[in-house]
Amino acid sequence: MSQTAHDVAHPAPPAEPGHETVVSAVGATYFPVALIARLPYAMMVIGVLTLVVSARGSLTLGGATSAMVGLGTALSGPVIGSAADRFGQRLVLILAAALSIASLLTLAAVVHADTPAAAVLVSALLIGATTPQIPPMSRSRLVGVIRGRLRPERRHRALNGTMAYESAADEITFVFGPMIVGVLATLLSPTAPILAGVVLSAVFIVAFALHPSVHATRHAAGADGPRASFGSLLTPRLLVVLAGVLGIGVLFGSTLTTLTSLMEDAGHGERAGLVYGAMGVGSAAFALAAAWFSTSFTLRARWLTFSALIVVGAVGLCVAPSIPVVLACLLIIGIGVGPTLVTEYSLVSQRSPASRSATAMSLASTSIVIGQSAASAVTGYLADAFGTQGAALVPVGAAVVVFAAALANLRFGREG
Repeated sequence: MSQTAHDVAHPAPPAEPGHETVVSAVGATYFPVALIARLPYAMMVIGVLTLVVSARGSLTLGGATSAMVGLGTALSGPVIGSAADRFGQRLVLILAAALSIASLLTLAAVVHADTPAAAVLVSALLIGATTPQIPPMSRSRLVGVIRGRLRPERRHRALNGTMAYESAADEITFVFGPMIVGVLATLLSPTAPILAGVVLSAVFIVAFALHPSVHATRHAAGADGPRASFGSLLTPRLLVVLAGVLGIGVLFGSTLTTLTSLMEDAGHGERAGLVYGAMGVGSAAFALAAAWFSTSFTLRARWLTFSALIVVGAVGLCVAPSIPVVLACLLIIGIGVGPTLVTEYSLVSQRSPASRSATAMSLASTSIVIGQSAASAVTGYLADAFGTQGAALVPVGAAVVVFAAALANLRFGREG
């Protein structure tokens, strides 16, 4: 993304392209700050669901409220990206963080007051619309760092490694975000995850906005010649990957809502996010391990193999007779989800024009939230209408979509 007018007038001191690694170029603090700054975005859908179900006692309203978070993200994502492209990340992130904090506090007040459901839904829409999307902004910065500060012979390997890390970081936060929600809701209160989002936004999103690496985005602007049109992203080979990413989002939302229903049946609905964290064990481990897979294990083969595991785990979850079996199925799903999501992000990076990489990454990140939110709404309705067994069919459908997209992907080029 391009620099702000302030950055143009007061640019950072130029850095010589002599660094050996991305870490030495951005400093040791960048990666932990950027990782934790992702959490509010990853926690909000599940945090809102947990709070509304607890306060209002309706999975239908909870699911619909979560869907509004996703709708707000879908509507504002391109706007925030365009604003950051025009005015710079620093200004946009600070403003978005302030508005996000206000919207989170508003929901916490509204949901416990004697207000109509519409007020709760509007508050959730504002949360989605104001929560900053850190992942595409982080990728944009690091691309600028690699192109402007690393030695030429180091850039190709650094770019590949960085994209692998960024994909794993996204996946880890989207799995562990709900786990954090579950821990806070269980140990403190259902409102605690929302207040945690306020603190994380005030500290880490602002720290990310103020980090000196924000100036590196100027190296990415215009570095690849004429900017490709948005239509260049609407190719079958990229759309099939985005369909797979959307399926993962649906899987996230439907699995968590199904678990919420199951735990509500057992009288412990606030622990759903904690149980859901079992999925993160296999997911995080295998997402990171994906960087070590042999190059002979192609992206196409990885997607097909690990999405098949997701189907197995989702079917098992649908028929699981006990909580231990549920945990085992979540572990299987996680083992499949980690490498699948890393593979899909790698394909998005490969198949999008360099001048539109941030846009493509934003589409992928938004697809996860849209899928997660829409699935929460549909699954919540099915849980209220048909019980947990009816809700459990949605994760199966989501897994089938991811696998079908992997099959469709076989027709495209050798790189995927």
